[in-house]
Amino acid sequence: MKLIGLDPGLQNTGWGIIQVDGSRLSFVADGTVHTNKNLSLAERLVQIHHGLVEVMDTHKPDEAAVEETFVNKNPTSTLKLGQARGVALLVPALRGMRVSEYTPNLVKKTVVGSGHAAKEQIQMMVKTILPGCREALSADAADALAVAICHAHHHQTAERVMASVGGHR
Repeated sequence: MKLIGLDPGLQNTGWGIIQVDGSRLSFVADGTVHTNKNLSLAERLVQIHHGLVEVMDTHKPDEAAVEETFVNKNPTSTLKLGQARGVALLVPALRGMRVSEYTPNLVKKTVVGSGHAAKEQIQMMVKTILPGCREALSADAADALAVAICHAHHHQTAERVMASVGGHR
């Protein structure tokens, strides 16, 4: 199964794709969709949409995971981030993909072992868990790969639980 993790942001939306074979995770690709800060909010959301559609067309992931929004001190920034996040949820949903959401603390705890890990710790652990990812991994792409790793871990756990009670997803 191929998973895409998304770390939404109005300026930079990170994305990372991993392949999951049983308990084995392997790196596929990562990147960042950048927007032009001189454009209107609507135009920037279109840039995010087009960038993510291109990623989906190129890599054809099976499922998506999106990091939930944390509340900033600035309510305007939180609202704008929420709109970028809406695009990140919409693009895979329009393709009929299952989209899961994870809090930043759960992602950090799953990948690093601490819910308050620094960005540098996340980058280091992502590179350790996914050999072959770029040495110059951006913070946004590392966060997106961490979301994908978190989803892989929790998806596998949910599948095992469902199998043990005789259900299926």
